[in-house]
Amino acid sequence: MTAILTVDAVLLTLVDDELQVALFRRESEPFNGQWALPGGYIHEQEDDSAKAAAARVLLAKVGIESPYLEEFGTFSGPARDPRGWSLTVVYYALVPASVVSSAIGLFPVGALPNLPFDHSAIIAGVVERVRSKAGYSSLPVHLCPPEFTIPQLHAVYEAVLGEKLNIANFRRKLDDLAVLEEIPGAMRAVGRSRPGQLYRIAKRFKGTLSVRGRGL
Repeated sequence: MTAILTVDAVLLTLVDDELQVALFRRESEPFNGQWALPGGYIHEQEDDSAKAAAARVLLAKVGIESPYLEEFGTFSGPARDPRGWSLTVVYYALVPASVVSSAIGLFPVGALPNLPFDHSAIIAGVVERVRSKAGYSSLPVHLCPPEFTIPQLHAVYEAVLGEKLNIANFRRKLDDLAVLEEIPGAMRAVGRSRPGQLYRIAKRFKGTLSVRGRGL
């Protein structure tokens, strides 16, 4: 029997300062009608890599072209899929909530429904990876809207890490990472605070990370 080769995508976003994952209802057996990660077969004639397959699946099933898409790892074996021995390559993407369609199911990563296959274990592993990398990289920046203030980005890091961060240390960390660029003349007030300078991800870091500097 030929092994089943698939990709699965863990799409993460922030809603009300809470890390959430995008799920969709399966439309075929096995597990028809259950919430699951966006996934699908690798198309040998169409996909020139597993990453290309993951990007295609994300676009087809949740309507998103993520600028940041990173390989997490592989899950394999005879027991994970009732159809037979299978291997899936898992990718994860981080996007702002504004680009996620209302037709997609969003669930807090700590309160998932019952999921088929090994999707619960996959999500748990990805969340652990994201929180770890958030401590020493620019990864959470991809959860921000196209334009944001430093206090907004600070709140995103705190939400991902699940802890309070000293703002002075955080600003020094951003200087080390050098991932942002000011938007000349653009200001925004957040809540009752004075208007703050707006920033965006520097072009050279779109779809990638900066990992320079010490951890937070």
